[in-house]
Formats: sequence, C-alpha cells, structure tokens
Amino acid sequence: MANILVIHGPNLNLLGIREPEIYGRTTLEEINTGINNIARQYGAEAICFQSNSEGEIINIIHRESKNVECIILNPGAYTHYSIAIADAIKAVNVPAIEVHLSNIFGREEFRQRSVIAPAVVGQISGFGSFSYQLAVYAALNIIKERENK
Repeated sequence: MANILVIHGPNLNLLGIREPEIYGRTTLEEINTGINNIARQYGAEAICFQSNSEGEIINIIHRESKNVECIILNPGAYTHYSIAIADAIKAVNVPAIEVHLSNIFGREEFRQRSVIAPAVVGQISGFGSFSYQLAVYAALNIIKERENK
C-alpha cells in the first residue's frame, strides 16, 4: 500500500472560520476526510498532520518521509520564507507537491513568491479545498510512475 504524507501548515486548523471569503468554509477535518477517501479508493493511505510550528513541520517531514512515497504540503505563510522547510523536502528525497487553497499569484505581492517551489515537483493553487483532491490524484500518479520504472 502506498502512503502519502499530507502536511497542513500554520493557521490551517482554523479553516472554515478563518477568512472564508479567501479560504472557503470547508474545515480541515472535511479536507482530510476527502483526502483519505480518494487515497483509499486507489489503495493508498494518507497520513495527515497540521502544525503551526516551522520546526514541527520539519520534524514531521524528517520522521515520516521514511514511510511515504509522496508528500503533499500546504506550507501556509511559510511558503514565502521558509528555506528550512524547502531544505527538509530536498533532504528526504521524496517527491512533494505544494498546495494552496487560494491562487497565491493573484494575491498580495509578497504571497506571489514561493521559496518552497524549487524543492517540489509542482504546485496546485486556487481551487479551494479541491486543490488538495487534485494533489492526491497527482501524488497517486507520481507513485504509479515511480513503480513502473
């Protein structure tokens, strides 16, 4: 069974109540349920974490990367300045997908730059909670392609 690590960054525990006009009304629990449902449909398991702490996110990447075939990461505000998270992703040598609920390229200028982007296979942004579902499909495809090599 393939394992997918899903990491939700800072403030994502407040989804559903935090700025719903930007992030929607879907809660983190509902997002995780959707992620798990899709993963199970395809014989995979999703392991979901949320942390408001940069160091904890790095620890999760280090610890869990040994047991997963792909990482889905919404780094939240860390997107724009956490070289440490980007380095952690590079260090573990597990393909990763960066996810954002909002279209970061259509928002404030400081949100339009991702220091995480060079460390990941690709980005999905702007589709609300569906961004995560798209990321699960992408992760499953990455895993399948690696298995077929």
